[in-house]
Amino acid sequence: MGQRLNILLKGIDHEEVIGDPGIEVMDLENDSRRIAPGGMFIAIRGTANDGHEFIDSAVSDGAVAVVCETLPDNISDKVSYIRVRDSSLFLGMVASAFWDHPSCKLKLTGITGTNGKTTTATLLYRLFMGSGRKSGLISTISYFVNNKKLPATHTTPDPLTINRLLYEMVQDGCEYCFIEVSSHAIVQQRIGGLTFAGGVFTNISHDHLDYHKSFDEYLRVKKQFFDELGNDAFALVNKDDRNAGFMVQNTSAGVSTYALKSMADFRGNIIERHPNGMLLNINGRELWTNLIGSFNASNLLGVFAACKLLGAEDNETLRILSTLTPVEGRFETIRSPEGVTAIIDYAHTPDALENVIEAINQMAGRGSRLITVAGAGGDRDREKRPIMAKIASEKSNKLILTSDNPRSENPESIINDMLGGVDKAFRDRVLCIISRKEAIRTGCMIAGPGDYVLVAGKGHETYQEINGVKHHFDDREIVREVFNVMQNTR
Repeated sequence: MGQRLNILLKGIDHEEVIGDPGIEVMDLENDSRRIAPGGMFIAIRGTANDGHEFIDSAVSDGAVAVVCETLPDNISDKVSYIRVRDSSLFLGMVASAFWDHPSCKLKLTGITGTNGKTTTATLLYRLFMGSGRKSGLISTISYFVNNKKLPATHTTPDPLTINRLLYEMVQDGCEYCFIEVSSHAIVQQRIGGLTFAGGVFTNISHDHLDYHKSFDEYLRVKKQFFDELGNDAFALVNKDDRNAGFMVQNTSAGVSTYALKSMADFRGNIIERHPNGMLLNINGRELWTNLIGSFNASNLLGVFAACKLLGAEDNETLRILSTLTPVEGRFETIRSPEGVTAIIDYAHTPDALENVIEAINQMAGRGSRLITVAGAGGDRDREKRPIMAKIASEKSNKLILTSDNPRSENPESIINDMLGGVDKAFRDRVLCIISRKEAIRTGCMIAGPGDYVLVAGKGHETYQEINGVKHHFDDREIVREVFNVMQNTR
């Protein structure tokens, strides 16, 4: 599909156009290495690279239009140059225009927060698909266009990928789309130009402070998403989080609340807890779910509320909710023949780790032990490392500190940072094993019948990143391998 430049630029702020305004643009690209003849290259100033340095390369590879904040020294008479104030913002706007504003043709719901984004978005997608409503999903784990699964690259991809996916959804007859909205995506304008039917706020706690520098800045960025919602959208917030009111204090959207612990528009509570699920009360109706933990009760309540705001019928919503299973890598259980239960979870923040550990302790029988295997990612927020280790050491019977994705950092240094948070009274509970595979193996081997082994931090991930190289690594595969060996040797 191609569009004339002057048509494409209608309604999008830009400073000036140098060259032919009627030139036909066949594609958009913000990576000069992927430019094709007839394409438009948008030069973005990123954290690692400045796209303006690659304008000449894009032109030599066939770009017919270049978007930039600063004009290059070499101006080609065969290329149209569009000077803008903010290339990142322009990218979202032009991507939406190029693919015929697909977000306007869907009921697009964005889910943001520190924890619960993936579960909430995925359960919403599954529920709407289960009720016969064609839907799409853009999440950390995978992208879906109806039943077609595509690999995910980011929690929230770049504007070109988002709009291509939304366009494909529209072409495939989708009515709804659910998208995770990360704080990075908000800052980097990845959701610029999108029209949202609604937004959901799950919670906010310590995370990404290596990027945002302070919690106040992290909070402000999350709030920005709701500030920019239209007056015909809904803003659904978890009132149990003390920052819920701040999130929506300047929004134009219609505000609704949900809560387990306080008065809200949508109320819920846990009636009974069992090892294989929970009995919940949601807005006065009982619901059995296969999911476990207070955090999942909150997620399910948020899903129910969002469904209601999107026009779904209560009985059908509750019926399908009761059939849904845990999301991949989120409180995913693997049981050994000897009665050991391993739980794989993506928990990589202090709040998420504490929630998962408390959920396990609440369902564990008398005499059961909890062995936690956890690490922290390299080149990321160092402040949360000792906090996570403190929580895990005090609430687990045994803690094994190990590698997560060390990236360019020394794994031993990361573990030492975590050890700094462990009180002397709990040091005898802690083992340090750098090899994640050996740490998981040890945790499973020392567990007995009725015990639980929590393997936290990586969840659905199928790789471990070491010194810039991603090696195949799947926590679930390791657990199953160890359990099989244990069964064959006993």
